Amino acid sequence: MPGMLHSLITVSKVSDVDVERLRPLSARSLALSVLLGSHPPEMPARALVDLAELFGIPGGTMRTALSRSVANGEIAGTDGQYRLTERLLDRQHSQDVGRRSPPGRWDGRWHSVIAASDQRELADRRRFRTVMDNHRFGELRPDIWMRPANLPTPTPASDWIVSSATVGGIDADELVGRLWDLTAMRTAARVLLREMARCRDDCDWGDVVSIPELFVVSANVVRFLRSDPLLPAALTPPEWPIAEVRATYDRFERDHQLLLQRFLRAGRAPD
Repeated sequence: MPGMLHSLITVSKVSDVDVERLRPLSARSLALSVLLGSHPPEMPARALVDLAELFGIPGGTMRTALSRSVANGEIAGTDGQYRLTERLLDRQHSQDVGRRSPPGRWDGRWHSVIAASDQRELADRRRFRTVMDNHRFGELRPDIWMRPANLPTPTPASDWIVSSATVGGIDADELVGRLWDLTAMRTAARVLLREMARCRDDCDWGDVVSIPELFVVSANVVRFLRSDPLLPAALTPPEWPIAEVRATYDRFERDHQLLLQRFLRAGRAPD
């Protein structure tokens, strides 16, 4: 199988997109990716273990990863079923939003969110960054995040300053370039389009042993679409490939899910 099989492309959300840097696909990554892609976001433990074994991950390793994810508050387990907790449901919603085209209308205003408190715990800083990422804001500088006002702002916390107004003193396209690395995103989009085309031509879509390779490509595309700032039409670069990524992925994921669901209904991984 290709070297990409047990790895994921790391795609950053702001300025350091690097389609060549790979990381191993862990049991935790596999479990969370499956749950994040499921509606409702729950699955039997047995199915997650079977899927891990299909990926060459021992069942015991998956069970340990599930226990740790429960302890970390990422998932909850009841009667042999695992489901996402509230903590990750916002991420799933953000993931789903990335599958849809952005609103094209824009009145020229920008949302700005500033974390006003000088003294914050590390956990609070991480939560703030997660909320900003989930709502497609870009970081202008530490604790100052912005985006075009074609999407809503998150529900503000008590120590945030939130405003929506036109911005003077800087060109809108220049501001977009400071918030997101669109050149790197364009490169990543082309890589993912090539990977989906390669899988379409080379993979056996009727054989469940193709699932790991298809899954890795799918997980990369989903992560990439979560990084898309969903810009309005007025700020979208010419020949922007993200719409093509979405359309290609819709077809890719439909067929991938049919194969995945067939495997999960059948049970254990083939020898």
